[in-house]
Amino acid sequence: MRTRLAPLLFLFVFTSTTLSGQLSGILEKFHDAESEYVLVAAHRSVHNRGCPENSVSAIRSAIELGVDIVELDVRLTRDSVPVLMHDETIDRTTNGNGKVSDYTLAELKEFRLKREGGSLSGETIPTFTEALEAALDRIMVDIDLKTDQVVPIVKAVKETETQLQVFYFDSNYKLLNEICNLDEHAMIMPRAYSLEMADSAIQLFAPPVVHIDPSFYSAEVTELIRINNARIWINALGLPDLRIRLGFPGKAVKRLIRHGANILQTDEPEKLLAYLRSEGLHD
Repeated sequence: MRTRLAPLLFLFVFTSTTLSGQLSGILEKFHDAESEYVLVAAHRSVHNRGCPENSVSAIRSAIELGVDIVELDVRLTRDSVPVLMHDETIDRTTNGNGKVSDYTLAELKEFRLKREGGSLSGETIPTFTEALEAALDRIMVDIDLKTDQVVPIVKAVKETETQLQVFYFDSNYKLLNEICNLDEHAMIMPRAYSLEMADSAIQLFAPPVVHIDPSFYSAEVTELIRINNARIWINALGLPDLRIRLGFPGKAVKRLIRHGANILQTDEPEKLLAYLRSEGLHD
């Protein structure tokens, strides 16, 4: 069983002296499982304000909006450099085609990212390091692992000194355990598909946050997570986001938080933030 003592001591020692006020405030709330503050996570960063998904400009846009967390998808190039890309191929999001793993970083940098709608931007596929440098001391980062080769990813986090603001997400507990072995300060967000799996995740990782799904979302589940000093992550992706996008956020958000979920991942961060602030849930 893992303990959260080491990362929490790490946070206590460094927060007051090295982090910006913006990130310090987010971290304080993130580590307070009893807070009524609902944290907002931007899915693939903020990609509906003229910025391509998983881009440096999308991260900067999230920071400007006051988003708490950016979700970034990380894969490895042929020469083992971590880069941001959701899909296995670059077809949908760039003017190129083929698998990320078939290209070196230099070759990938020849392509340009597409904005939502398909128009080309002036941005190239960012390295994971470039993304972390954009987020440094400003916003938390959820790493959605799209590879089982985690050594270069953990190395990039250590080299950019972003351990305090980064956590790793996956449903593969063996992979998450490997990350813990590589970095004793690593924060983990395990995905659970049942109450029993959530309990196992808590025992294994003592995580600061657990990702749950609507299929087993209940007061029993959230109580289990909360009494173990962790936050509850749930997605607004899909129909809830559609309601938010069309200007009817009330029912969608109330359903999402009705049992105590307190981190919402969304494709509509700007609109969601406006609603939460109007309700006093994101002051």
